[in-house]
Amino acid sequence: MTGGLFVSVTSPLIERRYNDGNLDFHDPLDLPSAFWHTQQMRTKSNGFAVQLFVCFLVGSAAAVTQTAGQAKQKEPLAVVAGQPIYDDDLLPFVQGQVFQLRLQEFDVKSKALDNLVNQKLLEAEAKKKGIPTEKVLEQEVDAKVPEPTEAELQALYIVQKQQLGKSFDEVKPQLQRLLKKAKVDQARQDYYKTLREQAGVSILLQKPKVDVAYDPARVRGNPKAPVVIVEFSDFQCPYCQSVEATLKNLLAKYDGRVSLAYRDLPLREIHPQAELAAEASRCALEQGKFWEYHDLLFQNQNKLNHDGLVGMAHDLKLDDKQFDSCLSGGKYKAQIEEDRQAGLRAGINGTPGFFINGSMVSGNQPAGSFETLIEGELAAAKDKRTSN
Repeated sequence: MTGGLFVSVTSPLIERRYNDGNLDFHDPLDLPSAFWHTQQMRTKSNGFAVQLFVCFLVGSAAAVTQTAGQAKQKEPLAVVAGQPIYDDDLLPFVQGQVFQLRLQEFDVKSKALDNLVNQKLLEAEAKKKGIPTEKVLEQEVDAKVPEPTEAELQALYIVQKQQLGKSFDEVKPQLQRLLKKAKVDQARQDYYKTLREQAGVSILLQKPKVDVAYDPARVRGNPKAPVVIVEFSDFQCPYCQSVEATLKNLLAKYDGRVSLAYRDLPLREIHPQAELAAEASRCALEQGKFWEYHDLLFQNQNKLNHDGLVGMAHDLKLDDKQFDSCLSGGKYKAQIEEDRQAGLRAGINGTPGFFINGSMVSGNQPAGSFETLIEGELAAAKDKRTSN
């Protein structure tokens, strides 16, 4: 994947927004927003060709069938000068794109499945209560949601006052409608959750996974933990720095059950100091101080030049001469490139990017996004132990 153009784009704020007249503001009930860098992994000139190529690959793979009792026969996709080209030959070039397509397919199916499950639950509840399906939410949820209190409206106004630019009395009716809608939405989510628990709903659709290796020398936490978070990151990326607190909290919450493995994916075109910082972290690893140095790098993103990197090593009481020699020699450039290529092949198209036992999480997500996958993996590990 060399020679590609990388463009950093800040994603839109992940939020729920309500609009009422001239008002447009963030729902204060939402979880913290997440930002992340995305990378455009191909130029516009070859973008369509790559997409077409991926579609051709997927279509070709789907066309290969296996008859009962017979071994699956490999069919060549092309023949060049008598030499066949097979699916396996293409994987190193398109594996990341194909995985992204699988994730998109999962997202579409997951949303459709959620809607269908909720509809089935409402139909069953309507039959039990002897009312039309469309009346269930109205009677069982919406009618029971209280109106926002004066204190709630005042609190919401204080948070949004600068953005609104109007007096409380002017916007109070709109605030009341918007906060009521937020409460109804939350109550409906809670109601669906209760119905699912009562009905014993099991979601069997599984998110696609990818096997991602990691360096045992750069693992924080229990190296034998049943859940491993593999992080692809960039020491100059502000969103990578922001997610550090979340990761440390997760390791503390799931102490002994979750570990974190670090891998490099410097965005060289937009973060010119990220590569050298990654090399410096490897030099610190030589002296047994990788994680301590890792933390200093994120705490001092304004000091990632050569002198700053050497200064942080000195602060950790590393051998100055050995560290400087290591950093000046560029001895770890090849290993960093291996990390980078591994991330791209696995489908990482932005930093930070994570794999939780093979399940991808993209960006500086709130803790809940990580916890949902972690809890699922821990439950699966428990079930596996029980069955054995």
